[in-house]
Amino acid sequence: MPNNFFMQLWGRLSVALAFLIAGLAARATPVIGPWQPLFKGVDYSVSTNLPSGGEFPNLAVVHAFRVDLTDPDIRLLTTPRTSNYLAGDRETGGLTVSDFLRTHQLQAAINANFFGPSDYYLPAGTPMDVYGLDVSEGVVVSAQDGPSFSAAFLFDTNNQATVIHTNWPPASLNGIHTAVSGNYPLVVAGRNIVNQGNAREVDPRTVFGLSQDRHFLYLVGIDGRQPGYSIGSNDYESAAWLILLGAYDGINVDGGGSTTLVIEDSTGAAVRLNKSSAVADSGRERTVGSHLGVFAKPLPGFINDVVALADDTTATITWTTLEAATSEVEYGLTTDFGNSTGVQSEPVTDHLVQLTGLTAATGYYFRVISATTQQYVSANYFFVTTNYVTTNRVFDITNSWKYTTTNLNGVSWSGTNYTDSAWSGPGPGLLWVDTRIPPKPEVQPKSTQLPVNPNNNGFPYVTYYFRTRFVLTNIVQGGSLAFSGYIDDGAVFYLNGTEIYRLRVPTNQVASTLATGFPCNGDATCLDSFTIPISSLTNLVLGENVLAAEVHNYNAQSPDVTFGLSLDLIEPIVRTARIDVSYSGNTITLGWDASGFVLQSADSLEGSWSDVQGTVASPFTVELSESNRYYRLRK
Repeated sequence: MPNNFFMQLWGRLSVALAFLIAGLAARATPVIGPWQPLFKGVDYSVSTNLPSGGEFPNLAVVHAFRVDLTDPDIRLLTTPRTSNYLAGDRETGGLTVSDFLRTHQLQAAINANFFGPSDYYLPAGTPMDVYGLDVSEGVVVSAQDGPSFSAAFLFDTNNQATVIHTNWPPASLNGIHTAVSGNYPLVVAGRNIVNQGNAREVDPRTVFGLSQDRHFLYLVGIDGRQPGYSIGSNDYESAAWLILLGAYDGINVDGGGSTTLVIEDSTGAAVRLNKSSAVADSGRERTVGSHLGVFAKPLPGFINDVVALADDTTATITWTTLEAATSEVEYGLTTDFGNSTGVQSEPVTDHLVQLTGLTAATGYYFRVISATTQQYVSANYFFVTTNYVTTNRVFDITNSWKYTTTNLNGVSWSGTNYTDSAWSGPGPGLLWVDTRIPPKPEVQPKSTQLPVNPNNNGFPYVTYYFRTRFVLTNIVQGGSLAFSGYIDDGAVFYLNGTEIYRLRVPTNQVASTLATGFPCNGDATCLDSFTIPISSLTNLVLGENVLAAEVHNYNAQSPDVTFGLSLDLIEPIVRTARIDVSYSGNTITLGWDASGFVLQSADSLEGSWSDVQGTVASPFTVELSESNRYYRLRK
């Protein structure tokens, strides 16, 4: 959830929006909302109007980022090439705008170029074809290959911008670091070039603009398709909004349900600012093929440069303050925290506090507190402790399975001694059946089509049974098996004949038992994942193992079933550390090259060892004394 800063921001914007609406009742003209700083170099505004019947006949709520292209800390990023890149076909991997922001740890993001395919709720990573020019960090993701989608914004490594209203024939890309494209220009040299009588349909819109001096980039989302809140805009209104915001040139990019503005809150979570029509309709963001993101620094304050360096059971928190102040960190599994390091009373401007006793592979919220004559509290932040492991893929989502639809009630079909030679297959994943015409394309790769039940009006069987074999050459205690798959709707999993996991299927199931739920919004467009410690898998063996699954449909007339599973073997890494000792004058410096260890001291080797208190991190200095002092590291 947003931290206090964003709650306060929303409060100010809500009041401003209410004020605008009240004022517009008398004037019936649009008014641009105040620019609120979100990050260093990134401001945000919400504007609205009441339908006036003139230049702005449609009710619209307009969300806008204003990006300072002269700020040296601002960096732009468009969607990079996918790993299986193929020009004109598989150029990017589709993501929601929120996932794009999280994946690249951006501070702000918005949808950009038009793209295909036009089925909008595909799984993350689905190959996408981007329309028009797209350059990401100097790499041409999509070339301009025709006169369509040729309204382009180009940026060099210093964010100096160039506008090309019709990029055909294509301009040279020498020195171009970032580029995005739309289908046509809206504003040229400060003039609305759209014929008001031929302004296309009213929809949600995403439009980009540049100020005359190229100082500011405007990234604008106009909400729509939501009567009583925002209808949207046509091209003429979109251009007029851009001009009011400060744009001298502007283009139309992909809009509709794709229109989404997202920011990162201080915990790293994605926060949607606008009200996407897709989210209003389905509760889900669209998966889109093209995005534009912004890297930016936090706004300066008394507390700055907050950084968490997390290990498996420890974390070092550092920050700076404008004046010498005390140091304290509150932390915990939720934003209620519940733990405190206590106050380090020595006033400093460069702060370092170490958290100990943490759990590996676990997320922690924290905030820092410094005090002079008054107390300063940071926003909430978030880190995840590491887990020193290796991950080895046993088999992928495309793994092959034997399968059958035969009623196996009372049959021990999941064990190692069962003979599955009469089963169909083996067929590679994903294994699927879908009686809809045409079948929904969301789940890919659809590799093996399963049979339907002729005794159920051609709908799928309620239950399908699957078996596969895998070989382990090494088993390390402390490890685990990690499963991840597309499963529609529920399943029960077995290892060498013993049940190991149950997903949306009631106990004591038979072939006619229906699943109790379904993934996502009814289609297997998101992964179901679970991890099982090896210590609990007493029947896991070196050599060949049998993994079996029975997949149950949610409804006897549900049109589809999907199954595909990957398996990873996760093993812990044994870590060691040593202490290096150096001295100068009366000062001894202790250093160690591995994190996750706690420094201890004692009066003798056989004495009582205790953790060294206070700020402890490598290198650690101590003053020489006449008595012996011994140090060691504990895990």
